[in-house]
Amino acid sequence: MTSYQQHAPDGKKNGDLFRAYNDDRDATSQDTLYATSNGVPMPHPYEVQRVGENGPLLLQDFHLVDLLSHFDRERIPERVVHAKGGGAHGYYETTDPLDDICLADIFSEKGKKCPITVRFSTVGGESGSHDCARDPRGFSVKFRTDEGNWDMVANNTPVFFLRDPAKFPHFIHTQKRHPATHLSGADDSTMFWDYLSQNPESIHQVMVLMGDRGIPDGWRFMHGYAGHTMKLVNKKGEWVYCQIHMKSKQGTKFITQEDSANYSPDYAQKDLFEAIERGEYPGWDLKVQTMTAMEAEDLWEKEKINVFDLTHVWPQGKFPLRKVGEFFLNENCKNYFAEMEQVTFNPSHMPPGIEPSADPVLQSRLFSYPDTHRHRVGANYQQLPVNQSRTPYRFANFQRDGSMAFYNQGSRPNYLSSIEPIQFRQRTVDLGKTHGHFAGEAITFLSEIRPEDFNAPRALWERVWDEPARERFVSNVAGHMSKCTVEEMIKREIAIFREVSDDMATRVEKATGIKGYDGISGLRFNGTHNGMAKSEDLRVANGMKSKVGLSVTDNNGAPRKGTQKEHYATDSDGSNGAKSSSNGTQSNGH
Repeated sequence: MTSYQQHAPDGKKNGDLFRAYNDDRDATSQDTLYATSNGVPMPHPYEVQRVGENGPLLLQDFHLVDLLSHFDRERIPERVVHAKGGGAHGYYETTDPLDDICLADIFSEKGKKCPITVRFSTVGGESGSHDCARDPRGFSVKFRTDEGNWDMVANNTPVFFLRDPAKFPHFIHTQKRHPATHLSGADDSTMFWDYLSQNPESIHQVMVLMGDRGIPDGWRFMHGYAGHTMKLVNKKGEWVYCQIHMKSKQGTKFITQEDSANYSPDYAQKDLFEAIERGEYPGWDLKVQTMTAMEAEDLWEKEKINVFDLTHVWPQGKFPLRKVGEFFLNENCKNYFAEMEQVTFNPSHMPPGIEPSADPVLQSRLFSYPDTHRHRVGANYQQLPVNQSRTPYRFANFQRDGSMAFYNQGSRPNYLSSIEPIQFRQRTVDLGKTHGHFAGEAITFLSEIRPEDFNAPRALWERVWDEPARERFVSNVAGHMSKCTVEEMIKREIAIFREVSDDMATRVEKATGIKGYDGISGLRFNGTHNGMAKSEDLRVANGMKSKVGLSVTDNNGAPRKGTQKEHYATDSDGSNGAKSSSNGTQSNGH
């Protein structure tokens, strides 16, 4: 037996030379022996080498150098957004197969299961911020399917503040600390209201944020929403648009602004961890809304709802929810850093049968998420155990080397070799049929605020909320605006509120003591074209005068009638066999 085999855990083969992740994760302190990072045993962690009993330290003291050098590098960059969060592990199970409209293996049959990891978070705060901040919650799920990882990167709200992807870094900057004062929005909300009052399409999310869902009672009692429109493709190559919902089996609860100060900064993390330890495993139902290409065009033509718009919702009365499966969290992390701080979620991680739509914010996230993971965690972030897939086949590719490469694919060729050929699976998705229905010239695009953008917010105010909910909203808004130092921004935001409801605007005026403008027709916005402006010189964002490459379009980025004709023209009923779902509960999309 060779020397390296003798020192392997069981002395059998080369592979055993390496420490197993699960063995390390599950070992107790009593099972281990103290040693330096290179495995050399040491008698005590506090001892140092020095000259004499009172002289300087010795540079040769590798134990001390090893200890301090690693300590200096313990932190990786925190997430730019969603820095504060936590989660757990569990499993997903399909209860109602979706094989009629989706070829993804995980949805193919009842009882199909896969392990999952879920991370919840706030959006704007840093890693030490309060769990009960008024903020949207991130809700990300890593489904380790038999066809690779599917990452659902969602929020607890069905809409967001923007629909133009280039706005995202700007918006997030307004959620961070002031560059001069270093104050957060809790002490100075000026940047926050400056952005919102210049980008009125944010109104729907502002209402959700300042309403009861702005502070959910921990993570167990909130829903999750993809927000973005996806595509589902079946085995025939037929596709439908899809919205994904994750409905809490525990129901929903909220914490009032006044009561939020009575909770600990890590309340949500503590609540989830202790519930799982008690055996109270939280669960969610996975549901979908679907519609055909023709239905999406009709929805825009008739109701001005844009399926590519992250500020719009699909009416559930017309596109009801269909249950697909359910998932539960039943295992806490053994090591938070390894399993939560280093876990990564990427919306471009999709198995065959799940495809992105032309939603521009989704399209930008397909790039941005893996890009930030490579920066924050490293080029080989997917080799970390928490990020690895759990496929029944041994997968390989031609990615090699880079920082901290561990699974570097042995001696296999790092190119497409004819000497030692790799295996391939046959294509299952016709990308031409799924994504090939776009044709046009290159244009510049920026969305325009229009009357239809206030329809869903108006329904939320008038039909969904009861009177106590309206009162809490007004109180929350007024309290937040009290930290805004520029009155003009409040006047503009009240004008946006007035387009939703004069009643809402009047109540906010009374609560703040500030008289707002009479709607947005007399306003110019720096971030959005104003399709409701009373004069043409107020319409174009930032007061741009040039008619060359004007970034306003008639359809505001929505699927225009007839542009996807080749998809649904093959059947007389206009559906190409891909039918939208027709079972489930009904509501107005909220």
